[in-house]
Amino acid sequence: MTTSEKVALIGTGLMGRPMAERLLKAGHRLSVYNRTVEKAQPLEALGATVAARAAEAIEAADVVFLMLADHPAICDVLLTPEAAAAISGKTIVQMGTIAPQQSISLERSLAEHGASYLEAPVLGSTPQAAEGKLLVMAGGPQERFERWAGLLSCFGPDPLYIGEVGKAAALKLAMNQLIAGLTAAFSLSLAFVEKSGVSRDLFMALLRKSALYAPTFDKKLDRMVDRNFANPHFPAKHLAKDVRLFGAAAESANLDTAGLEGVKRIVERALESGSGEDDYAVIFDVIRKGNQTGSTG
Repeated sequence: MTTSEKVALIGTGLMGRPMAERLLKAGHRLSVYNRTVEKAQPLEALGATVAARAAEAIEAADVVFLMLADHPAICDVLLTPEAAAAISGKTIVQMGTIAPQQSISLERSLAEHGASYLEAPVLGSTPQAAEGKLLVMAGGPQERFERWAGLLSCFGPDPLYIGEVGKAAALKLAMNQLIAGLTAAFSLSLAFVEKSGVSRDLFMALLRKSALYAPTFDKKLDRMVDRNFANPHFPAKHLAKDVRLFGAAAESANLDTAGLEGVKRIVERALESGSGEDDYAVIFDVIRKGNQTGSTG
């Protein structure tokens, strides 16, 4: 890709803002919109045009990237009469985590308004977004993926084509279920070791040498040890949403989700304790405190 593209990015929160910065660094003409305009304004100094309305950003672009919290937020922003009227002839690239059926439904809704659709959820958090090292998974017509693969490579070096719409969304949910499951399992073992009086350093040294080790354990260890869950890379409330979506999709696929229910309960308790905005490593604190955090009823 040798020329700049006219791009819009809607949703400049924790992930959207560094992704917008990647597009600007690559020399693309970028319009941004965020419902809380203060989150978009810092991008203006970097060369972005901050739109007052979603439709304004869409009208200025050929391709529109979405990095919004969930499917209802996407519909609230993109399918208002004004925004929907602006998307005809545009390509909409949805990069958040939504359910496969939600993605399929969104493709149909956008097609009714004359827009093309590509799903491209990403694996990674804010550091990877800032470095352009996200894992990008794409679903939709292959020729559409190939048309926009150059732009997707701003976010991650090797965008991967998964298949038709819904396939990439399913893969992303499968990955995020592992985030919840691995974090909860590690938190339980770590808390048990601590309460048993076993050296945490000895536990980690042995774990790192075993087939049980996952790099995410060390990524979250300091937060858990220091009980520091502020300035999240991925808030607990978003993980809770993804666990719910995965559970519903897995049940629809006639899978036994009994093992997920305990993890879901732990994540929900984090929200009930007021930790929804904290990093999802707060799962450890919920487990460590046990029944002190209350119950889901």
